[in-house]
Amino acid sequence: MEYDYFQLTLGRERTAQRLLADHLYGSAGVRAVFAPLLGFASDQALVLATAGTRVSFTPGIVASDRQRLTPTLRPVDDAPPAPGGIYVHNWFTIDGGAVDEFVRLSGEAWPDFEARFETRIHGLFLAEEDEADRTAAARRLLLMTRYRDLGEWQVSRDPTTDAMQVFLRRRELTRVSLARACVLMPRG
Repeated sequence: MEYDYFQLTLGRERTAQRLLADHLYGSAGVRAVFAPLLGFASDQALVLATAGTRVSFTPGIVASDRQRLTPTLRPVDDAPPAPGGIYVHNWFTIDGGAVDEFVRLSGEAWPDFEARFETRIHGLFLAEEDEADRTAAARRLLLMTRYRDLGEWQVSRDPTTDAMQVFLRRRELTRVSLARACVLMPRG
């Protein structure tokens, strides 16, 4: 299964994210609507939908950017992200030939990471390669992780854990990482 990840710019209405979520959750393919917390502009929203779901023509959207995503190790089914907590959307740009190793190291670290902290990896997705990726010999991946709260995210940075040791090896394959926090908008 493939997904589309939309980064949307909304109008200035105070309730724009809520109106968007109410509208989109009525669409069959929409898996999640996220509102910004840290690192995203206040007029943005993020949508995870099954590939081909029409989102861009929804009322209130001023601009839309779509990335086609293919799940790697997770999600293994089409379950939507679990409610509650915060989600960190971490975009990685890695060396183009390192995808398999990056995914392997991620899967190796997750059991320790999830056992130690109140967190759950929802998905690690490979973005469709574009011209910029080909020119730079790079690939992009999106890691979506649910944490109890921002405090749990901070505690999980502990460099002494087994998971963090594996993540340090994964870091050697990473050119850039950009982690931003958001909240999952509840359904109706």
